[in-house]
Amino acid sequence: MVKAEIEKKGCSTRRWLWLVMALVAVFVAMAMSSRTSPKALFGAIDRACPCARGTPKYSGMVEDCCCDYETVDRLNEEVLHPSLQELVKTPFFRYFKVKLWCDCPFWPDDGMCRLRDCSVCECPESEFPESFKKPDHRLSMTDLVCQEGKPQAAVDRTLDSKAFRGWTEIDNPWTNDDETDNDEMTYVNLQLNPERYTGYTGPSARRIWDAVYSENCPKYPSQELCHEEKILYKLISGLHSSISIHIASDYLLDEATNLWGQNLTLMYDRVLRYPDRVRNLYFTFLFVLRAVTKASDYLEQAEYDTGNPNEDLTTQSLIKQLLYNPKLQAACPIPFDEANLWKGQSGPELKQKIQQQFRNISAMMDCVGCEKCRLWGKLQVLGLGTALKILFSVDGQENSSHTLQLQRNEVIALTNLLNRLSESVKFVQEMGPTAERIMEGGHFSAHTRTLISSWKKIWSYVSKT
Repeated sequence: MVKAEIEKKGCSTRRWLWLVMALVAVFVAMAMSSRTSPKALFGAIDRACPCARGTPKYSGMVEDCCCDYETVDRLNEEVLHPSLQELVKTPFFRYFKVKLWCDCPFWPDDGMCRLRDCSVCECPESEFPESFKKPDHRLSMTDLVCQEGKPQAAVDRTLDSKAFRGWTEIDNPWTNDDETDNDEMTYVNLQLNPERYTGYTGPSARRIWDAVYSENCPKYPSQELCHEEKILYKLISGLHSSISIHIASDYLLDEATNLWGQNLTLMYDRVLRYPDRVRNLYFTFLFVLRAVTKASDYLEQAEYDTGNPNEDLTTQSLIKQLLYNPKLQAACPIPFDEANLWKGQSGPELKQKIQQQFRNISAMMDCVGCEKCRLWGKLQVLGLGTALKILFSVDGQENSSHTLQLQRNEVIALTNLLNRLSESVKFVQEMGPTAERIMEGGHFSAHTRTLISSWKKIWSYVSKT
Protein backbone atom coordinates (compact mmCIF):
# COMPACT_ATOMS: atom_id res chain seq x y z
CA MET A 1 0.00 0.00 0.00
CA VAL A 2 2.79 2.40 1.02
CA LYS A 3 4.83 1.37 -2.00
CA ALA A 4 1.92 2.12 -4.33
CA GLU A 5 1.46 5.55 -2.77
CA ILE A 6 5.18 6.29 -3.20
CA GLU A 7 5.07 5.19 -6.84
CA LYS A 8 1.95 7.34 -7.42
CA LYS A 9 3.61 10.41 -5.91
CA GLY A 10 6.76 9.72 -7.89
CA CYS A 11 4.79 9.53 -11.12
CA SER A 12 3.04 12.81 -10.32
CA THR A 13 6.37 14.48 -9.47
CA ARG A 14 7.94 13.31 -12.73
CA ARG A 15 4.93 14.54 -14.68
CA TRP A 16 5.17 18.05 -13.26
CA LEU A 17 8.96 18.03 -13.63
CA TRP A 18 8.53 17.33 -17.34
CA LEU A 19 6.01 20.14 -17.56
CA VAL A 20 8.32 22.66 -15.84
CA MET A 21 11.25 21.65 -18.04
CA ALA A 22 9.08 21.98 -21.15
CA LEU A 23 7.90 25.41 -20.10
CA VAL A 24 11.44 26.62 -19.41
CA ALA A 25 12.68 25.28 -22.74
CA VAL A 26 9.88 26.88 -24.70
CA PHE A 27 10.23 30.21 -22.90
CA VAL A 28 13.99 30.38 -23.50
CA ALA A 29 13.56 29.50 -27.16
CA MET A 30 10.83 32.08 -27.57
CA ALA A 31 12.89 34.77 -25.87
CA MET A 32 15.90 34.04 -28.09
CA SER A 33 13.91 33.95 -31.32
CA SER A 34 11.71 36.96 -30.58
CA ARG A 35 12.63 40.30 -32.09
CA THR A 36 11.66 42.04 -28.87
CA SER A 37 12.29 41.62 -25.17
CA PRO A 38 10.87 38.64 -23.22
CA LYS A 39 8.33 41.02 -21.66
CA ALA A 40 6.81 41.49 -25.08
CA LEU A 41 5.97 37.81 -25.24
CA PHE A 42 3.23 38.44 -22.71
CA GLY A 43 2.08 41.79 -24.05
CA ALA A 44 4.02 43.82 -21.48
CA ILE A 45 5.62 46.88 -23.07
CA ASP A 46 8.12 49.10 -21.27
CA ARG A 47 6.90 52.64 -20.64
CA ALA A 48 9.96 54.00 -22.45
CA CYS A 49 9.06 52.20 -25.66
CA PRO A 50 8.42 54.81 -28.39
CA CYS A 51 5.62 52.76 -29.94
CA ALA A 52 3.57 53.09 -26.76
CA ARG A 53 3.48 56.87 -27.19
CA GLY A 54 2.30 56.87 -30.79
CA THR A 55 -0.91 58.35 -32.09
CA PRO A 56 -3.94 56.16 -31.29
CA LYS A 57 -5.17 54.17 -34.27
CA TYR A 58 -8.68 55.54 -33.79
CA SER A 59 -8.82 59.26 -33.09
CA GLY A 60 -11.02 62.22 -33.90
CA MET A 61 -14.80 62.22 -34.03
CA VAL A 62 -16.68 58.95 -34.31
CA GLU A 63 -18.40 59.10 -37.70
CA ASP A 64 -22.00 60.39 -37.55
CA CYS A 65 -21.64 60.99 -33.81
CA CYS A 66 -20.93 63.90 -31.50
CA CYS A 67 -18.03 62.46 -29.47
CA ASP A 68 -14.43 61.55 -30.30
CA TYR A 69 -12.77 58.19 -29.71
CA GLU A 70 -10.54 59.43 -26.90
CA THR A 71 -13.51 60.84 -24.98
CA VAL A 72 -15.51 57.65 -25.47
CA ASP A 73 -12.66 55.51 -24.13
CA ARG A 74 -12.15 57.81 -21.14
CA LEU A 75 -15.85 58.05 -20.24
CA ASN A 76 -16.31 54.33 -20.68
CA GLU A 77 -13.41 53.54 -18.38
CA GLU A 78 -14.24 56.12 -15.70
CA VAL A 79 -18.04 56.26 -15.76
CA LEU A 80 -20.02 53.95 -18.02
CA HIS A 81 -18.34 50.58 -17.62
CA PRO A 82 -18.17 50.62 -13.79
CA SER A 83 -21.79 51.80 -13.47
CA LEU A 84 -23.17 49.32 -15.98
CA GLN A 85 -21.27 46.41 -14.43
CA GLU A 86 -23.02 47.08 -11.11
CA LEU A 87 -26.38 47.76 -12.70
CA VAL A 88 -26.71 44.52 -14.67
CA LYS A 89 -26.03 42.49 -11.52
CA THR A 90 -29.03 43.91 -9.67
CA PRO A 91 -32.13 41.68 -9.42
CA PHE A 92 -34.17 43.86 -11.77
CA PHE A 93 -31.69 43.71 -14.67
CA ARG A 94 -30.50 40.16 -14.01
CA TYR A 95 -33.64 38.40 -15.27
CA PHE A 96 -34.74 38.45 -18.90
CA LYS A 97 -38.02 37.08 -20.27
CA VAL A 98 -37.54 35.23 -23.55
CA LYS A 99 -39.00 32.66 -25.93
CA LEU A 100 -36.33 30.00 -26.14
CA TRP A 101 -38.30 27.43 -28.13
CA CYS A 102 -39.12 28.96 -31.49
CA ASP A 103 -39.73 27.69 -34.99
CA CYS A 104 -37.56 29.31 -37.63
CA PRO A 105 -39.83 30.97 -40.23
CA PHE A 106 -37.13 31.00 -42.92
CA TRP A 107 -35.47 27.55 -43.00
CA PRO A 108 -35.27 24.29 -40.98
CA ASP A 109 -33.50 24.70 -37.66
CA ASP A 110 -30.56 22.36 -38.20
CA GLY A 111 -28.01 24.11 -36.01
CA MET A 112 -25.97 21.92 -33.73
CA CYS A 113 -23.79 22.86 -30.75
CA ARG A 114 -20.87 20.81 -29.58
CA LEU A 115 -20.65 22.09 -26.02
CA ARG A 116 -22.89 21.89 -22.99
CA ASP A 117 -22.25 25.64 -22.66
CA CYS A 118 -24.66 26.09 -25.57
CA SER A 119 -27.70 25.30 -23.44
CA VAL A 120 -29.49 27.82 -21.23
CA CYS A 121 -30.19 27.31 -17.53
CA GLU A 122 -33.76 28.48 -17.03
CA CYS A 123 -34.92 29.99 -13.74
CA PRO A 124 -37.24 28.00 -11.51
CA GLU A 125 -40.38 30.00 -10.78
CA SER A 126 -39.31 30.49 -7.16
CA GLU A 127 -36.13 32.31 -8.16
CA PHE A 128 -37.13 35.37 -10.17
CA PRO A 129 -38.83 38.34 -8.46
CA GLU A 130 -42.47 37.89 -7.45
CA SER A 131 -43.38 41.25 -9.00
CA PHE A 132 -42.27 39.94 -12.41
CA LYS A 133 -45.03 37.31 -12.29
CA LYS A 134 -47.75 39.93 -11.98
CA PRO A 135 -49.22 41.64 -15.03
CA ASP A 136 -47.33 44.78 -15.96
CA HIS A 137 -48.86 47.97 -14.61
CA ARG A 138 -50.66 49.72 -17.43
CA LEU A 139 -50.78 53.48 -17.68
CA SER A 140 -54.20 55.05 -18.03
CA MET A 141 -54.58 56.83 -21.34
CA THR A 142 -55.72 59.90 -19.40
CA ASP A 143 -52.21 60.07 -17.95
CA LEU A 144 -50.68 60.34 -21.40
CA VAL A 145 -50.28 63.46 -23.50
CA CYS A 146 -52.18 62.56 -26.68
CA GLN A 147 -51.59 63.97 -30.13
CA GLU A 148 -53.31 63.36 -33.44
CA GLY A 149 -52.36 60.10 -35.09
CA LYS A 150 -50.79 57.08 -33.41
CA PRO A 151 -49.32 57.64 -29.93
CA GLN A 152 -45.95 56.28 -31.04
CA ALA A 153 -45.85 58.20 -34.30
CA ALA A 154 -43.96 61.40 -33.56
CA VAL A 155 -40.28 62.16 -34.07
CA ASP A 156 -39.14 64.58 -31.41
CA ARG A 157 -35.92 65.26 -29.51
CA THR A 158 -37.74 65.75 -26.22
CA LEU A 159 -39.72 63.19 -24.26
CA ASP A 160 -42.66 63.90 -21.98
CA SER A 161 -41.67 62.63 -18.52
CA LYS A 162 -45.05 62.86 -16.77
CA ALA A 163 -46.03 59.90 -14.60
CA PHE A 164 -44.12 57.19 -16.45
CA ARG A 165 -44.02 54.92 -13.43
CA GLY A 166 -45.50 51.73 -14.82
CA TRP A 167 -44.51 49.26 -17.50
CA THR A 168 -46.69 48.67 -20.55
CA GLU A 169 -47.22 45.54 -22.62
CA ILE A 170 -47.37 47.30 -25.98
CA ASP A 171 -45.33 45.46 -28.61
CA ASN A 172 -42.24 47.12 -30.01
CA PRO A 173 -42.91 48.05 -33.66
CA TRP A 174 -39.23 47.49 -34.46
CA THR A 175 -39.07 43.86 -33.30
CA ASN A 176 -40.82 40.64 -34.27
CA ASP A 177 -41.58 38.88 -30.96
CA ASP A 178 -44.99 39.26 -29.33
CA GLU A 179 -43.79 40.32 -25.88
CA THR A 180 -47.29 40.08 -24.40
CA ASP A 181 -47.42 36.32 -25.01
CA ASN A 182 -46.32 35.13 -21.57
CA ASP A 183 -47.36 31.49 -22.04
CA GLU A 184 -44.37 30.66 -24.25
CA MET A 185 -41.85 32.73 -22.33
CA THR A 186 -39.48 31.84 -19.53
CA TYR A 187 -37.22 33.88 -17.26
CA VAL A 188 -33.47 33.44 -17.57
CA ASN A 189 -30.81 34.58 -15.10
CA LEU A 190 -28.31 36.36 -17.35
CA GLN A 191 -25.57 36.14 -14.74
CA LEU A 192 -25.75 32.34 -14.94
CA ASN A 193 -25.80 32.33 -18.74
CA PRO A 194 -22.91 34.56 -19.86
CA GLU A 195 -22.33 35.41 -23.49
CA ARG A 196 -19.26 33.40 -24.48
CA TYR A 197 -17.92 30.82 -26.91
CA THR A 198 -20.34 27.90 -27.26
CA GLY A 199 -18.96 25.87 -30.15
CA TYR A 200 -21.78 27.05 -32.42
CA THR A 201 -20.02 27.15 -35.78
CA GLY A 202 -20.44 25.95 -39.33
CA PRO A 203 -23.03 26.64 -42.05
CA SER A 204 -25.92 27.27 -39.66
CA ALA A 205 -24.06 30.02 -37.79
CA ARG A 206 -22.76 31.63 -40.99
CA ARG A 207 -26.20 31.50 -42.60
CA ILE A 208 -27.68 33.71 -39.89
CA TRP A 209 -25.25 36.58 -40.48
CA ASP A 210 -25.30 36.11 -44.26
CA ALA A 211 -29.08 36.45 -44.20
CA VAL A 212 -28.95 39.49 -41.92
CA TYR A 213 -26.56 41.29 -44.24
CA SER A 214 -27.72 40.14 -47.66
CA GLU A 215 -31.49 40.26 -47.15
CA ASN A 216 -31.80 43.31 -44.95
CA CYS A 217 -28.93 45.64 -45.76
CA PRO A 218 -26.07 45.72 -48.29
CA LYS A 219 -22.89 44.15 -47.00
CA TYR A 220 -20.72 46.87 -48.47
CA PRO A 221 -22.55 50.20 -48.33
CA SER A 222 -22.01 52.43 -51.36
CA GLN A 223 -22.27 56.17 -51.74
CA GLU A 224 -25.67 55.67 -53.38
CA LEU A 225 -27.28 54.50 -50.15
CA CYS A 226 -29.17 57.06 -48.13
CA HIS A 227 -27.91 58.08 -44.72
CA GLU A 228 -30.57 56.11 -42.84
CA GLU A 229 -29.73 52.85 -44.66
CA LYS A 230 -26.06 53.29 -43.83
CA ILE A 231 -26.95 53.75 -40.18
CA LEU A 232 -28.87 50.46 -40.13
CA TYR A 233 -25.87 48.70 -41.65
CA LYS A 234 -23.49 50.26 -39.12
CA LEU A 235 -25.72 49.24 -36.21
CA ILE A 236 -25.81 45.62 -37.37
CA SER A 237 -22.08 45.61 -38.06
CA GLY A 238 -21.34 47.14 -34.66
CA LEU A 239 -23.50 44.56 -32.90
CA HIS A 240 -21.81 41.79 -34.88
CA SER A 241 -18.39 43.12 -33.84
CA SER A 242 -19.42 43.22 -30.19
CA ILE A 243 -20.68 39.63 -30.24
CA SER A 244 -17.46 38.46 -31.90
CA ILE A 245 -15.39 40.26 -29.26
CA HIS A 246 -17.29 38.60 -26.42
CA ILE A 247 -16.74 35.20 -27.98
CA ALA A 248 -13.02 35.93 -28.31
CA SER A 249 -12.70 37.34 -24.79
CA ASP A 250 -14.21 34.23 -23.16
CA TYR A 251 -13.05 31.36 -25.36
CA LEU A 252 -12.55 27.65 -24.73
CA LEU A 253 -8.82 27.33 -25.41
CA ASP A 254 -8.54 23.65 -24.52
CA GLU A 255 -11.64 21.47 -24.37
CA ALA A 256 -9.76 18.54 -22.81
CA THR A 257 -8.78 20.57 -19.73
CA ASN A 258 -11.73 23.01 -19.82
CA LEU A 259 -9.28 25.90 -20.09
CA TRP A 260 -10.96 29.24 -20.84
CA GLY A 261 -9.28 32.52 -21.73
CA GLN A 262 -8.80 35.20 -24.36
CA ASN A 263 -8.41 34.28 -28.02
CA LEU A 264 -6.65 37.34 -29.47
CA THR A 265 -6.19 35.63 -32.82
CA LEU A 266 -9.94 35.24 -33.23
CA MET A 267 -10.53 38.80 -32.10
CA TYR A 268 -8.05 40.07 -34.67
CA ASP A 269 -9.34 37.91 -37.52
CA ARG A 270 -13.01 38.80 -36.97
CA VAL A 271 -12.82 42.44 -35.89
CA LEU A 272 -9.49 44.22 -35.45
CA ARG A 273 -8.10 43.64 -38.93
CA TYR A 274 -11.12 45.50 -40.33
CA PRO A 275 -11.05 49.12 -39.03
CA ASP A 276 -14.63 49.75 -40.19
CA ARG A 277 -15.87 47.04 -37.83
CA VAL A 278 -14.19 48.75 -34.89
CA ARG A 279 -15.60 52.13 -35.95
CA ASN A 280 -19.07 50.63 -36.25
CA LEU A 281 -18.74 49.19 -32.75
CA TYR A 282 -18.07 52.66 -31.36
CA PHE A 283 -20.94 54.07 -33.42
CA THR A 284 -23.40 51.47 -32.10
CA PHE A 285 -22.22 52.11 -28.54
CA LEU A 286 -22.89 55.86 -28.88
CA PHE A 287 -26.21 55.26 -30.65
CA VAL A 288 -27.50 53.10 -27.78
CA LEU A 289 -26.05 55.47 -25.20
CA ARG A 290 -27.95 58.33 -26.86
CA ALA A 291 -31.20 56.36 -26.55
CA VAL A 292 -30.58 55.77 -22.84
CA THR A 293 -29.79 59.42 -22.14
CA LYS A 294 -32.75 60.62 -24.22
CA ALA A 295 -35.07 58.46 -22.14
CA SER A 296 -33.46 59.62 -18.89
CA ASP A 297 -36.62 61.21 -17.44
CA TYR A 298 -38.63 58.06 -18.14
CA LEU A 299 -35.97 55.73 -16.76
CA GLU A 300 -35.45 57.84 -13.64
CA GLN A 301 -39.13 57.72 -12.68
CA ALA A 302 -39.82 54.11 -13.66
CA GLU A 303 -40.50 51.39 -11.09
CA TYR A 304 -37.69 48.90 -10.45
CA ASP A 305 -39.68 46.72 -8.09
CA THR A 306 -38.41 43.21 -7.37
CA GLY A 307 -39.84 42.85 -3.87
CA ASN A 308 -36.49 43.65 -2.24
CA PRO A 309 -36.62 47.29 -1.06
CA ASN A 310 -32.89 47.60 -0.38
CA GLU A 311 -31.90 46.16 -3.75
CA ASP A 312 -34.53 48.25 -5.52
CA LEU A 313 -33.22 51.46 -3.93
CA THR A 314 -29.72 50.52 -5.04
CA THR A 315 -30.97 49.97 -8.59
CA GLN A 316 -32.72 53.35 -8.59
CA SER A 317 -29.57 55.03 -7.32
CA LEU A 318 -27.38 53.35 -9.94
CA ILE A 319 -29.78 54.41 -12.69
CA LYS A 320 -29.54 58.04 -11.60
CA GLN A 321 -25.75 57.85 -11.36
CA LEU A 322 -25.59 56.56 -14.91
CA LEU A 323 -28.08 59.01 -16.41
CA TYR A 324 -26.92 62.19 -14.71
CA ASN A 325 -23.18 61.70 -14.32
CA PRO A 326 -21.58 65.16 -14.61
CA LYS A 327 -18.57 63.87 -16.55
CA LEU A 328 -20.84 62.31 -19.17
CA GLN A 329 -23.06 65.37 -19.42
CA ALA A 330 -20.06 67.69 -19.79
CA ALA A 331 -17.99 65.67 -22.25
CA CYS A 332 -20.63 63.95 -24.38
CA PRO A 333 -24.13 65.34 -23.71
CA ILE A 334 -25.58 64.17 -27.07
CA PRO A 335 -23.66 61.06 -28.22
CA PHE A 336 -25.67 60.79 -31.46
CA ASP A 337 -27.86 63.43 -33.13
CA GLU A 338 -30.96 61.86 -34.63
CA ALA A 339 -32.65 65.15 -35.52
CA ASN A 340 -31.66 65.18 -39.20
CA LEU A 341 -32.98 61.73 -40.09
CA TRP A 342 -36.21 60.88 -41.94
CA LYS A 343 -36.44 64.33 -43.54
CA GLY A 344 -38.21 65.09 -46.79
CA GLN A 345 -41.30 63.64 -48.42
CA SER A 346 -39.87 60.13 -48.54
CA GLY A 347 -39.04 60.11 -44.81
CA PRO A 348 -42.13 58.22 -43.55
CA GLU A 349 -41.91 55.62 -46.33
CA LEU A 350 -38.19 55.11 -45.77
CA LYS A 351 -38.72 54.70 -42.05
CA GLN A 352 -41.35 52.00 -42.57
CA LYS A 353 -39.03 50.20 -44.97
CA ILE A 354 -36.10 50.18 -42.55
CA GLN A 355 -38.39 49.29 -39.67
CA GLN A 356 -39.55 46.21 -41.59
CA GLN A 357 -35.96 45.29 -42.36
CA PHE A 358 -35.11 45.38 -38.67
CA ARG A 359 -38.20 43.31 -37.85
CA ASN A 360 -36.88 40.70 -40.29
CA ILE A 361 -33.55 40.73 -38.47
CA SER A 362 -35.39 40.26 -35.19
CA ALA A 363 -37.32 37.30 -36.62
CA MET A 364 -34.08 35.66 -37.74
CA MET A 365 -33.02 35.26 -34.12
CA ASP A 366 -35.53 32.38 -33.96
CA CYS A 367 -33.33 30.57 -36.48
CA VAL A 368 -30.20 30.56 -34.30
CA GLY A 369 -29.46 26.90 -33.62
CA CYS A 370 -27.62 27.46 -30.34
CA GLU A 371 -29.91 28.12 -27.39
CA LYS A 372 -27.54 30.43 -25.51
CA CYS A 373 -26.64 32.27 -28.72
CA ARG A 374 -30.37 32.66 -29.38
CA LEU A 375 -30.85 34.09 -25.88
CA TRP A 376 -28.18 36.77 -26.32
CA GLY A 377 -29.16 37.40 -29.93
CA LYS A 378 -32.77 38.04 -28.94
CA LEU A 379 -31.78 40.20 -25.98
CA GLN A 380 -29.39 42.40 -27.93
CA VAL A 381 -31.64 42.76 -30.97
CA LEU A 382 -34.50 43.72 -28.64
CA GLY A 383 -32.16 46.19 -26.95
CA LEU A 384 -31.24 47.71 -30.30
CA GLY A 385 -34.90 47.75 -31.31
CA THR A 386 -35.68 49.57 -28.07
CA ALA A 387 -33.02 52.18 -28.87
CA LEU A 388 -34.60 52.66 -32.30
CA LYS A 389 -38.03 52.94 -30.68
CA ILE A 390 -36.81 55.64 -28.29
CA LEU A 391 -35.02 57.69 -30.95
CA PHE A 392 -37.48 57.32 -33.84
CA SER A 393 -41.23 57.34 -34.22
CA VAL A 394 -43.24 54.76 -36.15
CA ASP A 395 -44.53 57.21 -38.72
CA GLY A 396 -42.97 60.36 -40.06
CA GLN A 397 -45.16 62.88 -38.30
CA GLU A 398 -43.58 65.71 -36.35
CA ASN A 399 -45.32 66.41 -33.05
CA SER A 400 -44.48 68.91 -30.39
CA SER A 401 -44.12 66.21 -27.76
CA HIS A 402 -43.73 62.46 -27.74
CA THR A 403 -45.11 60.03 -25.20
CA LEU A 404 -42.76 57.15 -24.54
CA GLN A 405 -43.95 53.76 -23.36
CA LEU A 406 -41.56 50.94 -22.57
CA GLN A 407 -41.93 47.35 -21.44
CA ARG A 408 -39.93 46.06 -18.51
CA ASN A 409 -38.21 43.60 -20.83
CA GLU A 410 -37.22 46.38 -23.23
CA VAL A 411 -35.45 48.32 -20.48
CA ILE A 412 -33.68 45.18 -19.29
CA ALA A 413 -32.55 44.41 -22.85
CA LEU A 414 -31.48 48.00 -23.55
CA THR A 415 -29.37 48.23 -20.39
CA ASN A 416 -27.73 44.85 -20.88
CA LEU A 417 -26.98 45.70 -24.51
CA LEU A 418 -25.30 48.95 -23.46
CA ASN A 419 -23.23 46.96 -20.97
CA ARG A 420 -22.23 44.43 -23.65
CA LEU A 421 -21.12 47.24 -25.97
CA SER A 422 -19.28 48.94 -23.13
CA GLU A 423 -17.38 45.74 -22.39
CA SER A 424 -16.47 45.34 -26.07
CA VAL A 425 -15.19 48.90 -26.36
CA LYS A 426 -13.12 48.42 -23.20
CA PHE A 427 -11.67 45.14 -24.47
CA VAL A 428 -10.73 46.71 -27.81
CA GLN A 429 -9.07 49.62 -26.04
CA GLU A 430 -7.10 47.43 -23.63
CA MET A 431 -6.24 44.38 -25.73
CA GLY A 432 -6.55 45.66 -29.30
CA PRO A 433 -3.02 47.10 -29.60
CA THR A 434 -1.47 43.94 -28.16
CA ALA A 435 -3.45 41.68 -30.50
CA GLU A 436 -2.52 43.81 -33.51
CA ARG A 437 1.20 43.84 -32.64
CA ILE A 438 1.20 40.07 -32.23
CA MET A 439 -0.81 39.26 -35.35
CA GLU A 440 0.89 41.80 -37.57
CA GLY A 441 4.35 40.39 -36.86
CA GLY A 442 5.53 42.68 -34.10
CA HIS A 443 6.50 39.94 -31.64
CA PHE A 444 6.66 36.35 -32.80
CA SER A 445 8.58 34.73 -35.62
CA ALA A 446 7.29 31.64 -37.38
CA HIS A 447 9.72 29.57 -35.32
CA THR A 448 8.31 31.01 -32.10
CA ARG A 449 4.74 30.25 -33.12
CA THR A 450 5.78 26.66 -33.83
CA LEU A 451 7.26 26.42 -30.33
CA ILE A 452 4.06 27.77 -28.82
CA SER A 453 2.10 25.12 -30.67
CA SER A 454 4.50 22.46 -29.39
CA TRP A 455 4.04 23.67 -25.83
CA LYS A 456 0.27 23.36 -26.16
CA LYS A 457 0.69 19.74 -27.28
CA ILE A 458 3.03 19.03 -24.35
CA TRP A 459 0.54 20.56 -21.92
CA SER A 460 -2.31 18.52 -23.36
CA TYR A 461 -0.26 15.31 -23.07
CA VAL A 462 0.94 15.96 -19.51
CA SER A 463 -2.54 16.95 -18.28
CA LYS A 464 -3.97 13.64 -19.48
CA THR A 465 -1.30 11.45 -17.86
